[in-house]
Amino acid sequence: MQTEIRHTWFLDHSPATVWEHLTNSELLSQWLMANDFRPVAGHHFMFRAGPVPKMDFDGNIYCQVLEIQPLKKLSYSWKFGPEPGKIVLDSLVTWTLTARGQGTELSLVHSGLQEPEHAIAIQGMREGWDKNVGTRMVQLMINPKIHETNS
Repeated sequence: MQTEIRHTWFLDHSPATVWEHLTNSELLSQWLMANDFRPVAGHHFMFRAGPVPKMDFDGNIYCQVLEIQPLKKLSYSWKFGPEPGKIVLDSLVTWTLTARGQGTELSLVHSGLQEPEHAIAIQGMREGWDKNVGTRMVQLMINPKIHETNS
């Protein structure tokens, strides 16, 4: 059975500020993971984190920018596995930004996930997305000096 992770947040920041936090590699690394992201359609990049063997995750997420509509929409592939060259999860992350008054409604759809084989990964990513965006990204936008990294 196919499932999706869906989240929507309201952020007290302009679409331009939110967009910058989704597409600037340095800012993205402060609230999500180390990466070599560039906001260019077709660009292949990686997110890097610690491995999680129970999720068949070696710590590398292989991605490609698939769609980019500045200040409105960003989508990229999201693939990982237990070792290089072995992909066990092949999915899609789509961000949508909508101006709402003085702020931005930010929606995330992480699709292409299969249950029950991805059940542990789905639960971890559902919680991770909410924590990383709803807490870490928001805190970074409020007080960027607190969140400087050594990467």
